[in-house]
Amino acid sequence: MDADTLFQIASTTVLAGWASLLISPFAPTISDRVAGIGVPALLSIAYAGLVMAFWSGAKGGFDSLDNVALLFQTPQILLAGWIHYLAFDLFVGAWIARTARQAGTGFWLVVPCLVLTFLFGPVGFFAFLSIRAVKAPASALATA
Repeated sequence: MDADTLFQIASTTVLAGWASLLISPFAPTISDRVAGIGVPALLSIAYAGLVMAFWSGAKGGFDSLDNVALLFQTPQILLAGWIHYLAFDLFVGAWIARTARQAGTGFWLVVPCLVLTFLFGPVGFFAFLSIRAVKAPASALATA
C-alpha cells in the first residue's frame, strides 16, 4: 500500500475518534474506548510499522532542524510523523474530554479546546489547562 493511501486511511480513521469525543457527554464509555484507546492504538501500530520498515533507509535525524527536514523528505517517514501527530492529538483530546467530565466542566467550554487540539494540538491543550486553572480556584472557594 502506498504512502498516500495510508495517509488517507489514517486521516479518515482519526475522524472516528474525534467524532466520538463530540458525543462523549452522551456516551462516555464509547468515547473513552474509541478516542482514548482504540484509534490511538491503531495509529500507534501503523506508526511503529512505518518506522520499523523505513527508518533505516531514511537520511537525517533529530540533532538539527536541517536533519529533521532531511528525515521528513522520505515520504514514509513523513507519513509516520503525521500519524504521530494524529495519535497524540487525539489522545490528548480524549484526556481533555475525560478530565473535564470528571471535574464537571461544562462541555460547551470543552468543545473549543477539542477543536483547537484537533487543529493546533498544543494550543488546545493549553486552552484547556487555562480553563482548569480559572475554574479550580472558583470551585475551591465554593467548598470553603
